Amino acid sequence: MPIPSDHSKPVRLSAKEAAYNQLQHWIIDGTLRPGEKLNDLEIAKALGVSRTPVRESLQLLETRGFVKMYPGKATQVTEVDPEAINDLLPPLAALQALSAETATPKLDADTARRLAEVNERFSEAVRSGNDEDAIRVDEDFHQIIVDTAENPYILAMVDNLQAHVRRQFFHDAIVLREQSVKEHEAIIEAMSAGDGERAAALMKTNWLSAIGELKATRTNES
Repeated sequence: MPIPSDHSKPVRLSAKEAAYNQLQHWIIDGTLRPGEKLNDLEIAKALGVSRTPVRESLQLLETRGFVKMYPGKATQVTEVDPEAINDLLPPLAALQALSAETATPKLDADTARRLAEVNERFSEAVRSGNDEDAIRVDEDFHQIIVDTAENPYILAMVDNLQAHVRRQFFHDAIVLREQSVKEHEAIIEAMSAGDGERAAALMKTNWLSAIGELKATRTNES
């Protein structure tokens, strides 16, 4: 039978990529706790892969700051430094702002519609009190804009920074509020109107406000 040539191709991950993604996810959401010792053999069995891709993924996670390897001794999940958010969010906010400005002239009706739909899902998660889902959907919203900017250097830097910010959010159980929904709506409006400068300013404010949210969360816990 003839095979269509214009169909979407499935994305196949190597064993190393799959192990890396899963381990990073477990570290970010707290399944693997800060300070926990990791056994590559146990991980390999759990993931159904050999030890080699697990070791390679752990080495990559160490370069990204998620684990610390002590040769001949142990590999441990790094601790979460609460103060690191003050160093993480400003550069991420600047990159996200640049993404919004760069993506504005490339925004089409379909992408604007997708942003609105994702923001509605975000709003539903916020209203329902599903904080973990809200964090994930919020990230989906921003990822659409980063992807639309089509700058591989921004994409790579955002990916690394955002993973650490996401870990901070999960660790502190940050609650995203309805104000973020309104800020997203304003960003979509500015981009749709072709005002990249305003979209960038709104995006930066949206991200930097998260510092205040985190500080409020930590104050309530103390």
